[in-house]
Amino acid sequence: MAQSTATRPPAEARAPRGGLLRGAASRTLGLWLLLALTVAVCALSIAVGTRSIGLGTVWHALLDGSTPGDETVIVRQLRVPRTLLGLLAGLSLGVAGALMQGHTRNPLGDPGLLGVTAGASFAVVLSIWLFGVSTASGYIWFAFAGALLGSVAVYLIGSSGRGGATPVSLALAGSSLSFLLYALVQAITIRETTALDAFRFWVVGALAGRDADVVAQIAPFVVLGLVLAMVNAPALNLLGLGEDVARGLGTRIWLARGTGLLAITLLTGAATAGCGPIAFVGLVVPHVARAVTGPDHRWLVPYSALLGVVFLLLADVLGRVVARPGELQVGIVLAVVGAPFFIALVRRRKLAAL
Repeated sequence: MAQSTATRPPAEARAPRGGLLRGAASRTLGLWLLLALTVAVCALSIAVGTRSIGLGTVWHALLDGSTPGDETVIVRQLRVPRTLLGLLAGLSLGVAGALMQGHTRNPLGDPGLLGVTAGASFAVVLSIWLFGVSTASGYIWFAFAGALLGSVAVYLIGSSGRGGATPVSLALAGSSLSFLLYALVQAITIRETTALDAFRFWVVGALAGRDADVVAQIAPFVVLGLVLAMVNAPALNLLGLGEDVARGLGTRIWLARGTGLLAITLLTGAATAGCGPIAFVGLVVPHVARAVTGPDHRWLVPYSALLGVVFLLLADVLGRVVARPGELQVGIVLAVVGAPFFIALVRRRKLAAL
């Protein structure tokens, strides 16, 4: 039986329009081109570092790990795991930012701005201070717990007022909770030298100094988070029409919100546990992706994932090049690049339009 017009989702719910690319064919082509760019940036991350190694040597080291020499060790044990970690973190933060902005209807939404990253960071500091945890396999569970508690606390605080969970109330609640948790982090690290020493490098946000074990530990959670994000994307399109309309079209609001929250927690917790708190990726990338694809989350999520990888790895490569023979951590480079974008975003008149 044909679906009645009373229950058929409107065209805007099925395929929101807008953006540089229109139509499935052009967006699919753009996605393939972006995938090729992502592969090229990953290759650049492996080929370029603080130590100059010829492309032929890099290629030979990748193909034959048994070849002795410092170059082989650098490529296979340092650069490849670093690039893979950047790949996972870029995917995670780009998608988490897109989901956060979609669920809160807040163009300034970002895991770092809404308390998720602060919760993960505070939990990691507690694990270092109270339990002496010093490995990513230990950090990751505390980071997940902190991210979940931070996101739930922000939602409960932001929805406690008369108007419920509005974008403004969620942003204010997230900012307040972040300031509180970071103050507690500072108090712990100032009093405890051991916690300070272990936390000092981690809190900057870096891809360096992590081995292949870290990649293997966070990869399953990133994959699960990405799957949940893609499942959540169609419901986000309906939620963008308003909860009453989405409920009338058959969407289970609690299930859609819960799926999105779980995806954000898994992705942010994994990225934070592996790399430390990295700002601006979740804020900048979804806006760039939205300008290309429009607000349809079925396209916005994969575009944000790939653009997150490109943005993060290019910043990491830039940090290696500009400070030779040393390097700048990727968190510092992203702060320098992302802060001007954030300021320009705040000054836009149509800030609330997603």
